Amino acid sequence: MAEEEIAAAVRGLFDPSVGVAVRRLDATHSPLLPGEAAHLSRARPARIAEFTAGRTAARKAMEALGVDPQPVLMASDRAPIWPEGLVGSISHSATWCIAVLARKGDFVSLGVDIEEDSPLPNDLAGEICSPTELAHAAGWSNGATRIFCAKEAGYKAQYPLTGALFGFDRFAVQLNDDHSFDARFTQATKGFRRGDNLPGRILSVAGHLVSGVAIGQIAAKGA
Repeated sequence: MAEEEIAAAVRGLFDPSVGVAVRRLDATHSPLLPGEAAHLSRARPARIAEFTAGRTAARKAMEALGVDPQPVLMASDRAPIWPEGLVGSISHSATWCIAVLARKGDFVSLGVDIEEDSPLPNDLAGEICSPTELAHAAGWSNGATRIFCAKEAGYKAQYPLTGALFGFDRFAVQLNDDHSFDARFTQATKGFRRGDNLPGRILSVAGHLVSGVAIGQIAAKGA
């Protein structure tokens, strides 16, 4: 079953202390908790489906951690507001939603991403990847998409710490043969120096790519 395959792959990106949940966007989801629905007053149906799937997945990830389900509200920048003591990340494709969650004592921040494992249009690949990255990507199946997926996970992991909005050129990504990657800052960003690395992992599963970055994780475990 694709849902189980994707969940297993995402667990493989992180340390076992991370709670993982995967939901289809078109599945029947549990009702939103108090305060969550207020964020959808003017939302389109597609956005409602994404948001509801994400909150359902987040609560399933809480249960995996042994935490009672709690609302996940949304900040003005649309970032999730995680309950006290938790860090996490949510990502959607056209079909699937992933949520990963951990206790702050175990991690500083998490980033997860899911993309369809298909080629990027050339113009988009040129916008996302530097010439060096494009040359590197040629050695991989859908390499530019892999680099995009890695950059998205890195961005989501750094954002709760820095609040920094930036373009794809802020990371230089190196894909490695052991399913790991390195996302290095190309310029100083609040709390990070130029050259600082966010290591992660990326896997292909069920026609999708999933990537994960964990900041502050115990060395040599998971992503």
